[in-house]
Amino acid sequence: MVKLIGILIIVVSGALAGLNKARQYESRPRQIRELILAMQRLETEISYGYTPLPEALDKMGEQVREPLKSFFQSAARFMNPPHGLTAQESIQQALSDHWKHTSMKSTEKDVLHQLSFTLGTSDRQDQMKHLALAAQQLKHEESTAREELDKYGKLSKNLGLLVGILVVILIF
Repeated sequence: MVKLIGILIIVVSGALAGLNKARQYESRPRQIRELILAMQRLETEISYGYTPLPEALDKMGEQVREPLKSFFQSAARFMNPPHGLTAQESIQQALSDHWKHTSMKSTEKDVLHQLSFTLGTSDRQDQMKHLALAAQQLKHEESTAREELDKYGKLSKNLGLLVGILVVILIF
C-alpha cells in the first residue's frame, strides 16, 4: 500500500511539473501581448494626454493584470516621493523586483531595460518613437513565444508525466 502511494506521488509530481512548465509557455504570449498594449497606451498618454510619466505608469498598472500590474505600479511608486528615483532607475528597480514573477524571458526584459534609458529623459516625440520601437520588438517576441507554445507546450505536459513514470520504473 505504501509503495502504491509512493508511485502515485511520483507520477502526479511529474505530471504537475509538466503542467506547470506548459502553463508558463501558455502565459508568456499573453503577458507579452498585455505589455505591447500597455506600451501603446503609454504612448497615447504621453503624446495626447500630456500625462506625467509616474501617473501614466500608474494608469498602466491599473489597466493590466498581474504580474505586470505590480511592475508598472512599482515603477510609478519609485518615481514619486519619498523614493524620487529617475525613470530609468525606477523602471530598472521594478524590473529587478517583479520580473521573476512573470513568464517572460530575458529578451523582453532587455526591451524594457533599453526603454528605461529614454523614458523621462527625452522629448515627447523621441519617447513616442522609442515606445513604438519597443512595441515592435515585443511583437516579434510574441510571435516567437507563440511558436514555442505550439512546439513545446504539449510536449512539456507529456514529458512531465513520462518522466514521473520513468522514475517509478527506475526506483521500483
